[in-house]
Amino acid sequence: MHVTILLGGDSAERDISLQSGHSVANALESRGHQVTCIDPKDISFDSFSWPQCDVVFIALHGEFGEDGQIQKILDRAGLCYTGSHATASGFAFHKSQAKEIFEQQNIPTPASYLFDRNTPFEQIAEWAMQLNYPLFIKPEAQGSSIGISCVNDSDELLHAIKYCLKFDSSGLIQKAVIGTEWTVGIFDDTVFPLIQIRFQNRFYDHCAKYKDEATTFLLDEAVSPQIQQELISAAKKAYQAFGARGVARVDLILDQTDKAWVLELNTIPGMTDHSLIPKAAQKMGWSFPQLCENICLAAIK
Repeated sequence: MHVTILLGGDSAERDISLQSGHSVANALESRGHQVTCIDPKDISFDSFSWPQCDVVFIALHGEFGEDGQIQKILDRAGLCYTGSHATASGFAFHKSQAKEIFEQQNIPTPASYLFDRNTPFEQIAEWAMQLNYPLFIKPEAQGSSIGISCVNDSDELLHAIKYCLKFDSSGLIQKAVIGTEWTVGIFDDTVFPLIQIRFQNRFYDHCAKYKDEATTFLLDEAVSPQIQQELISAAKKAYQAFGARGVARVDLILDQTDKAWVLELNTIPGMTDHSLIPKAAQKMGWSFPQLCENICLAAIK
């Protein structure tokens, strides 16, 4: 195959995207495919002449990768690309829109309210009282836990809001569900092995994801068939609710009553050799190069 890989960009997740893209490039080249890497930060798509290729592998994380913008450009150019279409990507990336879809489809998701720079603090504080602490404050459209705070009381609320609004013009105040953190990878009709995430920090923040060596990922955690089915069923409903395609990752919390709560759907999950989707695929028997190749073949098909 001739594969064009989009990587880097200028979102807050640029560094992770570069790691993903270069990992994918090395993997595909090891399988004998021809690869061209393009960083959107270096070009103007208004006058860009796309190279001849069989498929575009999108390894862009964050804004202009997961939010549907690049997918619309590729659609206009008539190019085949990996992952979900523009509409699914846009809805999944914007947390309040994703919440609406989850609620419409009766998919359990933590209660939340949307605020922006003009929302009075008194209103947000009132919502906090309604939801009860602990809470999460999250940017509306960021990934990799960027800009997120866990708030345990009213004294921490204002600082968390200001921190969130450094990364976006709006955000969510969301009820914290107490339980264990899980992720489920889905690739069209294939469900990858479940992964339980354990971490030392207050929550699974950016540091815990990418830097803290104390974070562990359990792929063979012994849970009952009922719990497995609860997590897989919720993940599949979330994937189907958006009309997602290709590889996506659904992040969930399993509460103390063994009920699964969907946090979000990630339509362009990390693709470094340390990322969760490659770990789950490897558990199923797919090497990282095989996974990358299968993603391209599925997009072409």
